[in-house]
Parts: sequence; structure tokens; C-alpha cells
Amino acid sequence: MAQSSLDKLRILADAAKYDASCASSGAEKRIAKPGGIGSTTGSGICHSYTPDGRCVSLLKILLTNYCLFDCAYCINRRSSNVRRARFSVDEVVDLTLGFYKRNYIEGLFLSSGIIRSPDYTMEQMMLVARKLRRDHGFAGYIHLKAIPEASPWLLEQAGLFADRMSVNIELASDVSLKRLAPEKDSRSISSAMGQMSERIAEAREERRSFAPAGQSTQMIVGADETTDEAVLRTSATLYSEYRLKRVYYSAFSPIPEASPNLPVKAPPLRRENRLYQADWLLRFYGFTVEEIAAGGEGGMLDLRIDPKLAYALKHRERFPVDVNSADRELLLRVPGLGSRAVDKIIASRRQTRLRWEDVARLSGGLRRARVFLVTADHHPARLIDRADLRDRLTPPARQLNLFE
Repeated sequence: MAQSSLDKLRILADAAKYDASCASSGAEKRIAKPGGIGSTTGSGICHSYTPDGRCVSLLKILLTNYCLFDCAYCINRRSSNVRRARFSVDEVVDLTLGFYKRNYIEGLFLSSGIIRSPDYTMEQMMLVARKLRRDHGFAGYIHLKAIPEASPWLLEQAGLFADRMSVNIELASDVSLKRLAPEKDSRSISSAMGQMSERIAEAREERRSFAPAGQSTQMIVGADETTDEAVLRTSATLYSEYRLKRVYYSAFSPIPEASPNLPVKAPPLRRENRLYQADWLLRFYGFTVEEIAAGGEGGMLDLRIDPKLAYALKHRERFPVDVNSADRELLLRVPGLGSRAVDKIIASRRQTRLRWEDVARLSGGLRRARVFLVTADHHPARLIDRADLRDRLTPPARQLNLFE
């Protein structure tokens, strides 16, 4: 590999790490010593999950970190003093094929700064995917970041060759977007999401391929004053209106020479974690935003305990619930019970009246559920009103010793 390509890879893989669509991009950097093996340098290889649950390795890079826009929260903004680089279409294709043939990766995650115009940038990204598919028969996974202001025709062409498309909504609040990224337009972002949603639905009806893994988006958290409740309300709207597969939450990272409009500190990473837990409750457990927000204070999630336990502690009047008669919706709100365990409980109780040991066989997380569940031989009625219940269920963190 030419040194110039290696230099570009270092710059453009490092620039892509701020995108939260892959799970392992925050790994600590390590370099193997002489005779050792394995380095976590800015190689641009990360992991993601396909819709059927497979974990795949992706080459995660930007086409370029030059950008016409000057978004205050972005390290690649026009006024930023970072090293710049740009791949050609052929260079990205060659890198992807080279890494794939060496069994380093199973796919490509490609994003880009905006160069010349949104149409030109989107065309270059589309050409990468088209060349991989048509000229080289590449059957690996391709995730393209769509440019919202690009023409609908280019977005449609890109969707023909990509497995997943995503459009970054950037911030949960339109007011914050205007303040921190005034050159971006929330209407064009929504329009691109709507177009992608319609094309995906049409393709499924017509049984043809168009972004078969759906679309996703990313939201920066902690760069403005938007509360967790407002963030989740935006997510709920995106899921219902555009049928997104995922909303990714990315904790704001302070950047050099930052705008005075940005906070000087990053939000606690625990906040990002709680938002992902709350998002899971929205998508798979039937919780409403109001229910989740009620577990916290002032629109912010409780950072000490997960949103499901926080909800149960704030709504003790609804517990304990009888595992032999409660409906599915209520059982899904019991801390420690997952959706699969609830389905097993409902199927099993048609045959017999469940005792505690029966439920224990169906779920592995009953330690926290003990206070919130009634079985034929277990009645914890007085426990639910204990003043120290929260402390009993959330023992203080402790440092593990080396051999635990």
C-alpha cells in the first residue's frame, strides 16, 4: 500500500470515529511491541450488527474530511485546524476489496464531509457502492451516510447498492440545530428520511432490493440543553413517522478550538448508556416516553439505575403483579423480566399455576424481580413499601479484585 494511502487512511478513519453507528469505535489505543501481535490503531475497522443479529467487521472511513459546512460541534467543520485528506472513488474501492480479501472486514461504512456540493458528494459515495457491486461483484455489507441536501435521484441510486442508508438528524432540537449548525436545514433532513422510508416500503412491496437493512440516524447528546425526555420524544417520532431501524446516541466530545456555545465538558457516558436502555424500552417493551421520563427528574433519566427499575420504583402502586394473571404489558414492566421470559411465562401459565421455582426456570434475572412479582407461593406485599428499597436493589459499586 502506498504511503499516501496509509496517511489518508489514518486521517479519514480517525475522522470517522465520531460516528456512533458502530459499537466498538471507542476502544483504547494499543500498539503491539516487537514480537507481539495486534494493534488498536486508527485502522478504521469496527464492528456492527446486521438485521439478523450477526456481528460484522466494517471498514469505517470518511470519503473526505474537507467540508463546506461549519457546524460548531464537528471536528471536521470548515474552520477546524485538522489535517485534511480525500480518497478517490477507486481508492475506497481498492481499500475495501483489499481488506476484504485479507479477511479483515465483511463490509464498508462510508460517510463524508460535504465537498463542492451535496450532489457531488452523494454521487461520489454512490459511485463507490455501485463500482463495488457492479464491477467487482462485492456482496459484503455496505452502509452509506446519505447527504440530506442531495437530489432525490442520487439518494435512490445509492439505496439500490447499499444495505443500509442513514441520515444524521444531528440534534434533537430544531432550535439547537439552527444555533450550532445554521447551514443545515432540519426540513431537508426530514425530507430525505421521508423519501428513504417511502422507497424502502415500496421496494418491500415489490420484492426488490433497496436498502434492505433499512435506515438509521445519529443524534448528538450533551452539546446543548435538550433533556433526555426531549431526545426520546424525537426518537419516538422518528420511529413512528420514518420507521427507522435504529437511533444512535452519541455523547458530545469536546473538540479543540471549540465554539463558546458548546459545553467545555463531555456529558457522562452513563447518560448515553441510559438513553440506549430507554430506546430499547420504547422499541420492544411498549413503554411511552412519558412513562420513561417519569422515572427520572426534570426530564433527565436517573443515571444510577436503569430506566425500567426507575419506572417501577416511581410507580410502586402498580406492583407487585401476579405472574399468573397479569397481562403482558404489565409483566413487561417488571424489572428483571425480559420479553422472551414474559412470553414463556404466558405460555406456561396456560398449563399450570406458576410457583417461584417455575418462574426461576423461565428467567435468569429474578433477583430484582423478587420484590415486584407474586407467584402461587411468593407474596412480597410488604417489601414494595420499604423506604430503603431503592438502596437494597442498587448496591454501591465496588472494585472487583483481580481473581473475581
